[in-house]
Amino acid sequence: MEWGSESAAVRRHRIRGERRDGPVAAPQPDREAPAPEPSVDACGRNARTRKQSAAGSGGASGAAWTGLSEARAALGLALYLLALRTLVQLSLQQLVLRGASGHHGEFDARQARDYLEHITSIGPRTTGSPENEILTVRYLLEQIKLIEVQSNSLHKISVDIQRPTGSFSIDFLGGFTSYYDNITNIAVKLEPREGAQHAVLANCHFDSVANSPGASDDAVSCSVMLEVLRVLSTSSEALHHAVIFLFNGAEENVLQASHGFITQHPWANLIRAFINLEAAGVGGKELVFQTGPENPWLVQAYVSAAKHPFASVVAQEVFQSGIIPSDTDFRIYRDFGNIPGIDLAFIENGYIYHTKYDTADRILTDSIQRAGDNILAVLKYLATSDMLVSSSKYRHGNMVFFDVLGLFVIAYPSRVGSIINSMVVMAAVLYLGKKLLQPKHKTNYMKDFSCGLGITLISWFTSLVTVLIIAVFISLIGQSLSWYNHFYVSVCLYGTAAAAKIIFIHTLAKRFYYVNASDQYLGELFFDIALFVHCGSLIALTYQGLCSAFISAVWVAFPLLTKLCVDKDFKQHGARGKFIAFYLLGMFIPYLYSLYLIWAVFEMFTPILGRSGSEIPPDVVLASILAGCTMILSSYFINFIYLAKSTKKTMLTLTLICTITFFLVCSGTFFPYSSNPASPKPKRVFLQHVTRTFHDLDGKVVKRDSGIWINGFDYTGMSHITPHIPEINDTVRAHCEENAPLCGFPWYLPVHFLIRKNWYLPASEVSPGEPVHFRLVSKEQTHWDSVKLTFEASGPSHMSFYVRTHKGSTLSQWSLGSGTPVTSKGGDYFVFYSHGLQAPAWQFWIEVQVLEEQPEGIVTVAIAAHYLSGENKRSSQLDALKEKFPDWTFPSAWVCTYSLYVF
Repeated sequence: MEWGSESAAVRRHRIRGERRDGPVAAPQPDREAPAPEPSVDACGRNARTRKQSAAGSGGASGAAWTGLSEARAALGLALYLLALRTLVQLSLQQLVLRGASGHHGEFDARQARDYLEHITSIGPRTTGSPENEILTVRYLLEQIKLIEVQSNSLHKISVDIQRPTGSFSIDFLGGFTSYYDNITNIAVKLEPREGAQHAVLANCHFDSVANSPGASDDAVSCSVMLEVLRVLSTSSEALHHAVIFLFNGAEENVLQASHGFITQHPWANLIRAFINLEAAGVGGKELVFQTGPENPWLVQAYVSAAKHPFASVVAQEVFQSGIIPSDTDFRIYRDFGNIPGIDLAFIENGYIYHTKYDTADRILTDSIQRAGDNILAVLKYLATSDMLVSSSKYRHGNMVFFDVLGLFVIAYPSRVGSIINSMVVMAAVLYLGKKLLQPKHKTNYMKDFSCGLGITLISWFTSLVTVLIIAVFISLIGQSLSWYNHFYVSVCLYGTAAAAKIIFIHTLAKRFYYVNASDQYLGELFFDIALFVHCGSLIALTYQGLCSAFISAVWVAFPLLTKLCVDKDFKQHGARGKFIAFYLLGMFIPYLYSLYLIWAVFEMFTPILGRSGSEIPPDVVLASILAGCTMILSSYFINFIYLAKSTKKTMLTLTLICTITFFLVCSGTFFPYSSNPASPKPKRVFLQHVTRTFHDLDGKVVKRDSGIWINGFDYTGMSHITPHIPEINDTVRAHCEENAPLCGFPWYLPVHFLIRKNWYLPASEVSPGEPVHFRLVSKEQTHWDSVKLTFEASGPSHMSFYVRTHKGSTLSQWSLGSGTPVTSKGGDYFVFYSHGLQAPAWQFWIEVQVLEEQPEGIVTVAIAAHYLSGENKRSSQLDALKEKFPDWTFPSAWVCTYSLYVF
């Protein structure tokens, strides 16, 4: 068909639709009529006459076309998404398919809860404290002894208390070195009576962070392991291999106890695989978020054995990317033990993770039951598996794995995934190629496709820019995290803004560029564009070797299959109810699974954004994620914009919702934190009452001060605190000591690059009952022109050692880690030290290569002592300040000292 005319079928179709809507001008004859000189748009197309022939455009054949009703289309899509969200919610709330049975040979959640309540009743259990090293150890040994008495004669139980000393370096949090001395591990080996040469390890940790009862992190896991040990030991089924249960007492000290076990314990040589039980939230479902490395047989073991599966390779690739500032013992067993494993963690309600609210009563019995059922089944499977004997033989590639609404897991090797992805790509290429390569005299599809793709990308880009502008503005006016306690606020603000901008751009395109094109043609065109974009994403992700590419494969395969099934009906009858019903049904799987994943993303990331420091604007991060989700979810619904009569009301409604929410947020209507005892979402604040002492090269004290050092762990700083505690304001902002490592403050961990806003409120000196003793033991000149400094330190269970070399000097060796010094982010060196009970003085050396002698010395060192337990952790001023904090905060407080020396 020529550009200046339209077919009789299309014209009849248009005229009938126009007659329904009102009077129209007389139709033009079928022959081609003269037309004024056409204007040309940016795509080189006639901007006024774009009607395609019925054959070339896929228009309806003789069927009346009136366009979709905007109200019905918008309501239908809203109900469709709501129904999918309801299914996801029902799946997430269904923790187990039955209650705790308590039958012989089965996991009993009631018994595990009894263990949990006893452990948490001890209180916070920091490494080195009597609560951790004596009371918890004593309770665990008592329960293990009772289990041993009840065990079946088929099995043999061995118990070993390990107190290792060691050191290692890790690139976590910018990189630092860890040193531990006399910490505690309780290892229990359950094996056949005649012994075993191979073992599977189950790991938990019974220590907690300071000031938290640590019910979910990680007392519940230790309780589950105790009950699993009881069930396995009383079973009349013989095991083929040993099961080692490690109750480690120093995981919160950045994975120290697991390192001590896997590098020093004699049983470590037996281990062929492991399961690590962790937490990033409180209760809910435990997610398998790491497996391997490689060893796909482990994933198959979980798939075959787990009764209530919840696993995703997407979570694995997100976690291992380093986006989430966290790590687990999985890394230690993988990197230092070269052992494959499975990492599980509770992820629900991360708002109260590592706070005083992490109590036993917040963990549902059904959560304990499902975790116990899964761990018991998987351990039993591995302990009787022939693959465990020669697990190294099965180390071939990664696995694509994901659960389907918690009902079952789909898993296949990544190489098979690449083949599947390639087949899906080929199918899409054949479908799109058939249209793109049509003869030019029949259709100008290629140009329309290219311009439509540009319009889609522009709509996405402007949508992202729009929400980022809003997010930056919200952050600048001090209303960041307004959605933290009301997540729907972020959807109403950023989600609706993103959706409205996408609809707006496409409405403009329909109104001014595609002014005369068939609506059905445009609907089909933009379906093809969405298919092309997802196909491009699939190719890119597969090329990068990411197992998560299966998501893009789902977004290509199912829509393409749907299109092929409904295409004939669409061409004959247009977008009638039957077409829409089948179209939405065909999109059911990709949309349902995407909402399932999106829930997991927000369940994990939203609480993290409330403790991600002062340098990362959380609104910018959340707005970007919501914009991305909107782009994905709208990709196959964009064609409805072109099929509908109008989208003005929908766009205006979304804009109105966004505008109202925006003004409510700007006015401070939504407070980010919650003090509701049932569902607290507290602001985290660290308070350290510190006395600092600075010495010069001669050992003289050149500066001494004391204060309460305050760190807010979110982007809002102290803006919400100042009205309640006026003395904490910008006049007491902490100033960086430029010549001191890590700005001269007693950082517990090297997170100084994440939290640059802190406050230093003047206070009286502190004098802990167990003061630090730090001295230079010797200073030696080596034969290779370096200086070896040997130090000795003694003090509380937790200390931090910092090093900064001066100009002309470099730190070449030390007695820590692997012997090669590891710098932290910023260039200084950070050493994290901890000890259990009755540890000797810590002695170590550093070697400084001196290239050029400087009058101010060659190196500055500092040592900070952290009093995290007992009476030494408190001071009267600290207690008084802590009492002033409102209920919606969680102030974690302790006493510390900081001493700096120059050599």
